[in-house]
Amino acid sequence: MLGLSTTIGRLAVGAGVLLAASVAQAENYPSKPVHILVPYAAGGAVDVLARTLGQALAKTWGQQPVIDNRPGAGGIVASQTLAQAAPDGYTLILVASGHPLNQFIYPSVPYDTFRDFTAITEVASSPLAIVVAKDSPYKTLGDLLAAARKEPDKLSYGMSGNGTSAHLAGELLKYMSGTSIVAIPYKGGAPALTAVIAGEIPLSINPLAEAIGQLEGGPVRALAVTSAERSKALPDVPTIAEAGVPGYDVSVWWGVLGPAKMPPEIVAKLETDLKTALQDPSVLSTLGKIGAAPVGSSAKDFDAYMHAEATKWEPVLRAANIRAQ
Repeated sequence: MLGLSTTIGRLAVGAGVLLAASVAQAENYPSKPVHILVPYAAGGAVDVLARTLGQALAKTWGQQPVIDNRPGAGGIVASQTLAQAAPDGYTLILVASGHPLNQFIYPSVPYDTFRDFTAITEVASSPLAIVVAKDSPYKTLGDLLAAARKEPDKLSYGMSGNGTSAHLAGELLKYMSGTSIVAIPYKGGAPALTAVIAGEIPLSINPLAEAIGQLEGGPVRALAVTSAERSKALPDVPTIAEAGVPGYDVSVWWGVLGPAKMPPEIVAKLETDLKTALQDPSVLSTLGKIGAAPVGSSAKDFDAYMHAEATKWEPVLRAANIRAQ
């Protein structure tokens, strides 16, 4: 029968061997192509960002990641694929800000939003803008909110569909400002902008990627941006918090997840490699074109941020009865 000291010694040796093997695995990672799932169709903002990041990561890894588009059900199809993948770092996903909210929007999701994934890093974020026509009588967001309070449900805002970031931003604005403005869904952000320009609706809410080309000397102007800080792309436009709704903060964001139970050493290497990729000129150029800023958070901070997003949005989604169509 082994003595206690011998047993402890063997356990310590075993743990040391496992640790050494895990460190060696991280040093050699990746030794084969990494698949990056994209929950949306090719050609969209998330797809373009994933491919640009992939090109930058290839410089560090010495091989090109495989971009795998798996659109469907607001990202649930791709997320389920990731949840079922081996936790070895060779299958990842680039999610958008709707990922932690799908659990409230869809009747059910085939995974646990947090337990079945490993947070790695928030890649980037971008504000949305409250947009009106150039000749709109509303010169400030304060003007618009005052009109909405005076005549509830008279004003309407255009957005790119039920449950989208623009819809959520509008509902949070109503929730926090105590106003009632009717949401009008369009088939995309561009048609909503067109409706504002044509005078069909008084305002729309759009991610900067959709609106920035029309804002610079174009037929529309921005009353406010939705982020906590002003956008470098629109430095003269106040935030919604500055314009009269303290504490308001909404951004479109993108981040990288892996399956649950990934080795910490692989997570740490991915976090480092992604931060390096975010400094690549091509990535910075792509982000600048869509009015986004690089983030590169730690895995711990990204996980905490997603939990905070779920906590913030659940009562808003319930109050507005936002459900998948």
